[in-house]
Order: sequence, then C-alpha cells, then structure tokens
Amino acid sequence: MVLESISRIIKVQLPAYLKRLPLPETIGGFARLTVSEWLRLLPLLGILALLGYLTIRPFLPKKKKQRDSLINLKIQKENPKVVNEIDIEDLNSASVCYCRCWRSKTFPVCDRSHLKHNELTGDNVGPLILKKKIL
Repeated sequence: MVLESISRIIKVQLPAYLKRLPLPETIGGFARLTVSEWLRLLPLLGILALLGYLTIRPFLPKKKKQRDSLINLKIQKENPKVVNEIDIEDLNSASVCYCRCWRSKTFPVCDRSHLKHNELTGDNVGPLILKKKIL
C-alpha cells in the first residue's frame, strides 16, 4: 500500500506538477514571472536548495565546540591567572620542554599532550623548549 502510494506520486503526480510549473526558457524570463508564478516555484526551489546544501555539507568546515575555544580547561582554575616561575639556574638537564597547550598531565612540564590537542582542533601549538648552553 505504501509503495503503491510512493509509486503513484513519482510516476503520476510529480511529472504533472513539474509540467504545470512556470519555468521560463531563458534567465531573463525569471524577471518577467508574476508573484503567483514565483509562489508556485517556491516548493521546487526550496527542495533544490536543500539538496544543494546536503550535497556540499560534508565539505564545509566543522564548527568547533565552545569548550574547544578555551585554552586552559582545568589547571589552577581557582586562580585569576596561572603563573609558573622557574629559575634557569635550577635546570638539571641540558633541555626542558614546558607545556603551552594547557593539556599536560604534568603541567608545567610538557608530556606531548599538544599532539592530540592539535589533531582534534587543527591548532599548531607546541612546547616551549629551554636549552642550557654547555660551555
């Protein structure tokens, strides 16, 4: 019963509807259409616009969630500003990497969490690397 109804719509009613549409032969003919003719074209134009949007939608840039726009999601949120001071003289190794993406589990030291952050958000943040000159 349902398939018969769909078949009738596609085979009979849709061609009859399309034949009755006031489609002009040229682009300039659209300017000469009356208001009532435009109103008869609206359903078809709406469906074509929807199909066009659905076709290009996979290629449109993805919207980022509002939470992705925050940089610091959880580190020292109780403070108005996060500041870490480290004396260069206190560096024990030849180089140290410090986090700039705020995702590190060992903040302020980098644990390479920026790699996942960059992949998810399209960002390009990396660590701050301090190297000690050996004389």
